[in-house]
Amino acid sequence: MTTVLLMGPPGAGKGTHAGHLAGRLGVPVISTGDLFRRNIAEGTELGQTAQKYLDAGEYVPDEVTNGMVRDRLAAPDARPGFVLDGYPRTLDQAGVLDELLREQGRSLTAALVLQVHVDALVGRLLRRAEIEHRSDDTEEVIRRRFEIYHEQTAPLIDFYATRGIHHEIDASADIETVRSHVTQVALQLKPAA
Repeated sequence: MTTVLLMGPPGAGKGTHAGHLAGRLGVPVISTGDLFRRNIAEGTELGQTAQKYLDAGEYVPDEVTNGMVRDRLAAPDARPGFVLDGYPRTLDQAGVLDELLREQGRSLTAALVLQVHVDALVGRLLRRAEIEHRSDDTEEVIRRRFEIYHEQTAPLIDFYATRGIHHEIDASADIETVRSHVTQVALQLKPAA
């Protein structure tokens, strides 16, 4: 059973590489963005609660996000493993993930950290904003997302490094080179018990 967390700053390519990696491993991608959209579309209680926060332009509280992840990890297709994209984002969420996995008799196999220099990421995200007509993705907003990432999510790197499951991947190369490296590292992992 291979359980992988794909992490990195905004624009590092987590979403780009998660689907390919999951396909190679034969497991689903579990993305918080997808979970929010699915629960909202299905009108679940968690989805209705999340929608209220999103409509107000606020972050969805951890207890709502954690509830969605708990339900998703319990799904039959996630039993053989999964690739997490966008969760956990904080040390508190990482603690909850540990608890959820422990309850299921498993643990995280690896945390793959995609690393790219901030200026290169800002350029990537500005190009994406232009292509996708995302007027809210200004350089100021993008740089603020990096600040939040470094405040809240970057501490997870040390958290997983102390467990010996953290693997850094230079994600500044072209997509195929990074994809190959991500896949190579993941296929060499010793699956969690």
